[in-house]
Amino acid sequence: MTNAAVHSTPRSGSLFSQDQRTRRRNTAERRFRIYGQAAIGIAMMALVILLASVLGNGLSAFRQTFINMPVTLDADVLDKKGNRDADDLKKVTTIGYSKLLLNSLTQLIEDQGLAIEGLAASDIKDMISDDAAAQVRNRVLANPELIGQTVSLKVLANGRIDGYLKGRVSMESAERDSNVSVNQLRLTDEMMERGLIGKSFNWSFITAADASELRPEAAGLGVAILGSAYMMIVVLVLALPIGVAASIYLEEFAPKNRWTDLIEVNISNLAAVPSIVFGILGLAIFINFAGLPQSAPIVGGLVLTLMTLPTIIISTRAAIKAVPPSIRDAALGIGASKMQTVFHHVLPLAAPGILTGTIIGLAQALGETAPLLLIGMVAFVRDFPAAPPEGLFDPAAALPVQVYNWTQRADPAFVERASGAIIVLLIFLLAMNAVAILLRRKFERRW
Repeated sequence: MTNAAVHSTPRSGSLFSQDQRTRRRNTAERRFRIYGQAAIGIAMMALVILLASVLGNGLSAFRQTFINMPVTLDADVLDKKGNRDADDLKKVTTIGYSKLLLNSLTQLIEDQGLAIEGLAASDIKDMISDDAAAQVRNRVLANPELIGQTVSLKVLANGRIDGYLKGRVSMESAERDSNVSVNQLRLTDEMMERGLIGKSFNWSFITAADASELRPEAAGLGVAILGSAYMMIVVLVLALPIGVAASIYLEEFAPKNRWTDLIEVNISNLAAVPSIVFGILGLAIFINFAGLPQSAPIVGGLVLTLMTLPTIIISTRAAIKAVPPSIRDAALGIGASKMQTVFHHVLPLAAPGILTGTIIGLAQALGETAPLLLIGMVAFVRDFPAAPPEGLFDPAAALPVQVYNWTQRADPAFVERASGAIIVLLIFLLAMNAVAILLRRKFERRW
């Protein structure tokens, strides 16, 4: 019998005192913890800077400058025949309403005794937005009984006047700007002191359509919000059933062979393909080959469906795979068929993960810009699309594309509008992610 002796260096000191190796290990752990905390701190700092920049530039878009003044809706101008006939009232263009607004503002300045040296009639006229006449016209057409009355209205002010109250325009810049004069800004100060002009919440920014480059104060997100909603409907109707069906087949019914392996590899590869490639595919197939209209929500929805399908399939397969095999074995053991096992037991238990993956895929699609640019969603659209299904083929915009469109315009007011649109887009994305979290917490099962 051979005695094997284990020789080791005896530990010196107490167990409660750290040796050099232990101190190095603890120091490395503390250093790694500091690295992690620093990484989180840098990420949080970047997020705070990003949000501060967006909120600082965009919150002012939700408040707009209006002139509070009485407007006399002269019947001799708006309804010369005096019959209140809708067809006759529509023949009065915005030019006639612009003259009424100019006369009313001029009269208001005289009644208030606002004397600005060198103030010209053109300065007074340019205080009012070009879109204000159209707004008053729409109100009169909706309620012809207003004709002949003097009504108190909040008239949309010019974009430069709005920029002055928001700090974008100054007296110094007005001297070099042909779109605004120093006298207009002085008049604005006088009217501010008397409460005749001020800022209030701008619902039109959310509900109105886009405006031309000359009227940034009237630009809104209404068409873009509606277009994005239509595209999300198309993506939800197509991507969810197709993605779930493909996932069920691949995970529960498909044989394990080279073909299914090839399909799985391609699904994973498609999830990593740049989104602009899907835009090129949509342009070639849906527009050039199928002949669908450009800038239509149906085309945008189809392109985003192709882009979202891999994400939904991957998340759905992960949710199905997370269901314990014992559930399947128990169902099959009591006589259930394979299909009954899947649809009565596996799918209900995997539903939270499926819904979460679907909502995250929709949120990703909502923020995509590149594929929509290639199919013409960047077009300037003033008219609201009709209700589905006809509206799916009408021209429309989308929220991320509207942001891109506004950043390409020269007027600084559109930068404010773009930041405001980003805030609206972030609100939608946060709401969708919050719904995903709530669904996961409500239906999640612990095994």
